[in-house]
Amino acid sequence: MNTTEVENYPGFRDAIMGPDLMVEMRAQAERMGTKIIDDEVTNVDFSRRPFRIMTASEEYTARAVIIATGASPRKLGVPGEAELAGRGVSYCATCDGPFFRGKDLVVVGGGDSAMEEATFLTKFASRVHLVHRRGELRASRIMQERAMADEKVSMVLSTTVAGISGDPSVERVTLRDASGAERDLEAGGVFVAVGHEPNTALFRGQVELDARGYVVVGGGARTSVEGVFAAGDVHDHEYRQAITAAGFGCMAAISADRHLAESQ
Repeated sequence: MNTTEVENYPGFRDAIMGPDLMVEMRAQAERMGTKIIDDEVTNVDFSRRPFRIMTASEEYTARAVIIATGASPRKLGVPGEAELAGRGVSYCATCDGPFFRGKDLVVVGGGDSAMEEATFLTKFASRVHLVHRRGELRASRIMQERAMADEKVSMVLSTTVAGISGDPSVERVTLRDASGAERDLEAGGVFVAVGHEPNTALFRGQVELDARGYVVVGGGARTSVEGVFAAGDVHDHEYRQAITAAGFGCMAAISADRHLAESQ
């Protein structure tokens, strides 16, 4: 829903806007008889059967549940970030990289994801400035070497992003070094790669989560609770693509269907 043009989802020869893709998926599900309820889940109880799902206005019971709440990219929390999201500020290079051909770009982060995004963006950008708050990168040595070997990538260490500005899209990034001095860097886009937060606060104490808060799944998208399954970025912190989330959704749905048939 927060992506502009999606060009890497199968079946769409021409790009489709993220919200439009969601509308099509919803309509397809409804055509198959799916009942969609627009409400916010506020609490769940997986300790007894049937499972209980409480929303802002109703309570539901279920013999099987699929958790597909996704993950949210960590934000920088600097001026201009929220206002320019989708207008030069992005959280996914593979999703939006092709729209920044010939531009100078900034990638924020120091881990493997940041290195990967920086090297990927060199396919389109004229230059990529990789900004990291520490004096040393956190990424694996091979990822660091790959990024540093690319002549289009420049490292800007011991530096943070203090603000992002431009109208109607990103035009410059304000950088602040360790001494507190600030300078403006002209850039046509900012890619934030400082990690993701799985949307799993609702499920703490209900299903097993790993140290980072992602749902732990076994074969067939099964969680630690029989009858509860998980699909997409809520457990997948490696690929984070629409197509992989859809694939996991298929696995979870088939597993849930089998669980229902076997537990009658």
